[in-house]
Amino acid sequence: MATKIITLTTDFGEADHYVACMKGVILQRCPDARIVDVSHSIQPHDVVHGTFILRQIFEHFPEGTVHVAVVDPGVGTARRILAARYEGQIIITPDNGLVSLVHRDFPIEELREIQNNRLFLPNVSATFHGRDVLAPVAGQLAAGMSLENVGPIAEELEILNLERPTVLPDQAVEGLVLYVDHFGNLITNIAAADLVPRADGEPLQVHVGPLRVGPMRSTYADVNPTEIVALIGSTGMVEIAINQGNAATQLRASPGTIVVVR
Repeated sequence: MATKIITLTTDFGEADHYVACMKGVILQRCPDARIVDVSHSIQPHDVVHGTFILRQIFEHFPEGTVHVAVVDPGVGTARRILAARYEGQIIITPDNGLVSLVHRDFPIEELREIQNNRLFLPNVSATFHGRDVLAPVAGQLAAGMSLENVGPIAEELEILNLERPTVLPDQAVEGLVLYVDHFGNLITNIAAADLVPRADGEPLQVHVGPLRVGPMRSTYADVNPTEIVALIGSTGMVEIAINQGNAATQLRASPGTIVVVR
C-alpha cells in the first residue's frame, strides 16, 4: 500500500543544492509525492546521530511510507545500498548501520540490495548516490512499484555496536549520553524499563559523571528555571535537562558522557 509519503533524513544541510536535487528527482518519478523533511542537520558523517533520528520518527508514519536516510561517509565505495521493510514501511539507506535502532525494535519483513540500475539516473555520480540512486528508487516505490524490483534478497545488513546500559553490583544502572537535542538536553541510552527500583523505596538518583543531578522527576517544570532535572523524556529514555537552559553546555557533556541511575 503506497502512501506516496517519502521522508528525507540527511547530513546535507540547508545551504547547498543537494536536498533540492533529491526532491526534484523524486518528483520526476512520482509527481504527487508528499515529501517530509525529517532533518538535514544530522552531524556530518555521524551515522549514530542519523540512526537515532530515524528511530524516533519511524513509528509515527503510516504503513506504505518510504524513508530515505542518507548519512554516507562511504559513498562511492563497495558498501551496498539496501531497501528494508519494517511494519509495512520501507527504509532506503546505505548499508552502514543507519537502520540499527529500527532493526532493534521492529521485526524485519523484507531486505533487498538495490542493484537494478535501470531505476537509477543515467549517469551515477560516485559522490552523490542520494540523488542518483536513492531518490529515483524512492520515487518509484512511492508511485507503487513493487519492492522486489529493486534487486535481490539480502541476507544480512550492518548493525552498529551501540552500547547498552549495564547493571552494576549495587543495582545501579550505568549508561551514557547517546544524543544531544536542539535544546541541549542529554538523551541517554537508559530506557525506563532498564531502571531498577531501590530496595529502600527511595527515589532513584541520577548522576552525570561525578555530578549528582538529583531524583527522577516528571517534567522540566518540576524544578525552577536554570536548575537541572532528570526525567523520562518523550523518547522513553532517561534525559537530563536544565529548565530553560542548555544542559550540554552547562554540564560540559556530550555523547559518550557516563550517566548512572542509582
